[in-house]
Amino acid sequence: MGKDIALVLSSGSARGLAHIGVIEELEAQGHHITSVAGCSMGALVGGIYAAGKLQDYREWMKTIDRGRMRDLIDLSFSINHLVKGERIIEALMEIVPDVPIEKLPIPYCAVATDWASGREVVFREGSLFQAIRASISLPSFFSPVRRDGMILIDGGVTNPLPLNRVVRREGDMLVGVDVSGQDYEVKTKIQQEAEERRKKQKSLSQIIIDKLTPEHADFNYFTLLSRSSSIMIRQNSLLMTKLMRPDLLVDIQMNNIDSFDYDKSERIIAIGRNKARQALVAKARKEKQEAKHTKR
Repeated sequence: MGKDIALVLSSGSARGLAHIGVIEELEAQGHHITSVAGCSMGALVGGIYAAGKLQDYREWMKTIDRGRMRDLIDLSFSINHLVKGERIIEALMEIVPDVPIEKLPIPYCAVATDWASGREVVFREGSLFQAIRASISLPSFFSPVRRDGMILIDGGVTNPLPLNRVVRREGDMLVGVDVSGQDYEVKTKIQQEAEERRKKQKSLSQIIIDKLTPEHADFNYFTLLSRSSSIMIRQNSLLMTKLMRPDLLVDIQMNNIDSFDYDKSERIIAIGRNKARQALVAKARKEKQEAKHTKR
């Protein structure tokens, strides 16, 4: 029997495309998503789903390659961000017309962060795309959104998995999907193995590159800040799962998917669907074992 689901989708950049696969698997198994809350990429996917346009968005993502990604990046010569973020929102609005959140078919909310006060900001009404745009405002990458005297940045800074913000109904199942994490020990090992293979190459071009490339070039300001931010977001999402204890947690770690791998949408969606299926099977098995134990 399908259950009503209050669905919560985490931040995670391109890895957030896995949310699409999770939603598809939940529906395929007869469950009914009755409300959704999201942060950053989770806010984008969740908002498009709430508007009934998820399949259209998935088809559009199939057209995204590296060239198209470059076209969607409107560079900005600003001291606090690299990309304006207007072009991507305009492209999305061609697929999903902007609507007031309160008129969506199912309850929806998006989480952002007020840089000035450090407080979490929850959007439950007003423009859907303003809420999405605020929630995805990755610090120093996208330009912040200014609204009602606030400077809004990515919701992942304060609440990357907003389990405490989704609308609940009596008897529903709280489902969290966390794509914010990576197994950094495994990821580091993969990088080290790739470096060792590279060093063993004896071509003239590789020797020249090795001479010109400083040691530990992959450990720089960008990678240091990026991983530090990712680790903090992951720890915050883990803390939220301990506080709220969802009925089902679909924890998806993708060590070979980077933050801007939007051109790998179908692969990422398939990962999400597979992980959701595994989580649902594990939950059913556990419930069956508990039922047997209770009978005894």
